[in-house]
Amino acid sequence: MRVVVKVGTSTLAHPNGCLNIRRVEELCRILSDLKNAGQEIILVSSGAIGMGVGKLALKQKPRDIPTKQAAAAVGQCELMYIYDKLFGEYHHTVAQILLTGDDFQHEDRYRNFRNTILRLLELGALPVINENDSIATDEIRVGDNDTLSAMVALGVEAELLVLLSDIDGFYTADPHRDPSARLIAEVRELTPELLAQAGGKGSEFGTGGMKTKLHAAQLCGERGCDMVIMNGSKPYLLYDLFEGRPVGTRFYGRKRDQ
Repeated sequence: MRVVVKVGTSTLAHPNGCLNIRRVEELCRILSDLKNAGQEIILVSSGAIGMGVGKLALKQKPRDIPTKQAAAAVGQCELMYIYDKLFGEYHHTVAQILLTGDDFQHEDRYRNFRNTILRLLELGALPVINENDSIATDEIRVGDNDTLSAMVALGVEAELLVLLSDIDGFYTADPHRDPSARLIAEVRELTPELLAQAGGKGSEFGTGGMKTKLHAAQLCGERGCDMVIMNGSKPYLLYDLFEGRPVGTRFYGRKRDQ
């Protein structure tokens, strides 16, 4: 199975922006094990700006574009160093790809991006993808890595997109505010009522939220790719997911013959 796994900043980092070492080590170990079992894994990783904030000892996420880009440049180096080290311990080679919205809009660049990832998979490498935050401006930004991961999944014809978030899945209401909120295990169709339940942005250092995740589900669903939202603080549940047990919320893609 070809799978795109997107990991959010809230999974990778503590609230202060510094790396959550135990969780990242567990995630890399499990993804390495799944790759050993024959899965084709593509990792879309947030966290560059957040890690740059921690590395530069900034007190909060910057609001001006130059400082955001500077933090992303520092944080991306740190992020790839960590992935290279941790995946390398399990004899897997990582490859960094940084994208902007332009790479999906121009036919030649889109074809090059697709060919590069497919060749990396053939060579046994594990592509690690992020938006190129150090140069992207509003005009060429994808905007969030939920959407980016969906666009990557469609580009490489993945069978499944997994979004690792700070929540167990999609709920009838915000479970952080409403204790009566219920987890929705399966979504066969994204109705206007379901879309209306999406809230605002995610964590302090992230850019996403449930709204961007539902948008990713829409993109995938239209092209027949399933998507799962699950809690990134429990990476071990990836084993259950790949073994066919219900985890989080699964959004079913529209089958090709429908």
